[in-house]
Amino acid sequence: MTAARDLPPRLAVASANPGKVNEYRRLLAGLAVELEAIAPDVVEDGVSYAANAVLKAEAVANATGLPALGDDSGLEIEPLGGFPGLHSARLAPTQAERNRIVLERLAGLPRPWRARFVCALAVAAPGRPTRVFIGRCEGEIVEPRPGGGFGYDPMFLVPEAGRTFSEMPPAEKDRWSHRGAAVRALRSSDVPAELGLRAIG
Repeated sequence: MTAARDLPPRLAVASANPGKVNEYRRLLAGLAVELEAIAPDVVEDGVSYAANAVLKAEAVANATGLPALGDDSGLEIEPLGGFPGLHSARLAPTQAERNRIVLERLAGLPRPWRARFVCALAVAAPGRPTRVFIGRCEGEIVEPRPGGGFGYDPMFLVPEAGRTFSEMPPAEKDRWSHRGAAVRALRSSDVPAELGLRAIG
């Protein structure tokens, strides 16, 4: 029988988005940790990505007693003054409608339509101060292209890679993405050691 102390620590991901949860599984590979996806019961009414990320992480940590990751991210389009920003995921009921709104607002504006993805990643644990890590990825908006991913991935082009997020294999997307950058900042901090997350092998 495996002793309880030999089991990997549990870490909650405050999200009901399977695409996002799968990205965290990849990005945290190499650490001995068991991820558990738990949808946060909160209203995302923060005034920044970081505030919303903290709301989600702390809600799940307080409800479960587990350390929890919560993130909030957004697409900021320069010709539209940073729109949709904080409202990226709530701009319309479906992603197809969100894409349509963005392209309609960009119609007639000179290209390239420069944009960035921003991710704020909060780590909350009972009895510990909540920490926030920020990741960004610069790119351009293009008409949606086929492939994988989720959200605005089909229309976010990384010029240096020559591909949209949706056209990239998962490992390549992780190297470029805003979420990947935020997780790398987390992994290079003292937080994993504080939470007992050790490297495998």
